[in-house]
Amino acid sequence: MTFKLEDHNILMVDDDQHILDLLITVFEKEGFQNILKAATGAEALFITKQYNPDIILLDVMLPDTDGFTLCNKIRSKTDVPILFLTAKTTDLDKLQGFSFGGDDYITKPFNPLEVVARVKAQLKRSTKVPARYSRKKIYDFSSFNIDPNTGRLIVNGERIECPTQEMKLLLYFCEHPNQILSKHQIYKDVWGELYGGDSTVMVHVRRLREKIEEDPSRPKWIKTVRGLGYIFEVKTNEEL
Repeated sequence: MTFKLEDHNILMVDDDQHILDLLITVFEKEGFQNILKAATGAEALFITKQYNPDIILLDVMLPDTDGFTLCNKIRSKTDVPILFLTAKTTDLDKLQGFSFGGDDYITKPFNPLEVVARVKAQLKRSTKVPARYSRKKIYDFSSFNIDPNTGRLIVNGERIECPTQEMKLLLYFCEHPNQILSKHQIYKDVWGELYGGDSTVMVHVRRLREKIEEDPSRPKWIKTVRGLGYIFEVKTNEEL
């Protein structure tokens, strides 16, 4: 299927009208046609429920809430990509953003064309089932299974919501069982970008462990190999 920008709804959440106007102008010039906007958390939640956007740009500092809390609420309704736009630039702020379910973190001031590029990249990768995983076998393990054709993760018989980037990471591990994978390699292959630091990979691994591991502090599946990266440890009889 051809990727068309005009087929996607994008929600921009920011109480700074100047920033919204700038982003909307640039995004429209780049081919986006369905742009929704909100200045408060309440408006963002309403629009998300009514219009089901395909991607959300989310400011952290809002008049009625903070973007991290809002992201957590949005995550209970949808797993579409969420990109934070914020003046908060510390590593702790970024880790917090990822821990609440964000897929990317863009600091202010920013180049609007960079924002467009990141949104395009997320949209190309965030179809419910990534194209390169379509029509593949179901990965069935002793305590969980994942269907790449539907994007469903079942843990102990219960369906678990899994945001797009976490799903891609889990599928990547499933495709590379019993291999030591460096953080650099994982980031390059899963995020499709040059290496941006350990924190992004570490946070997403931690969130996956919380979903699939019986004891995330003592993981059975996604294990840390000190100084080298991670290994998705699978016994031969545990995989289809």
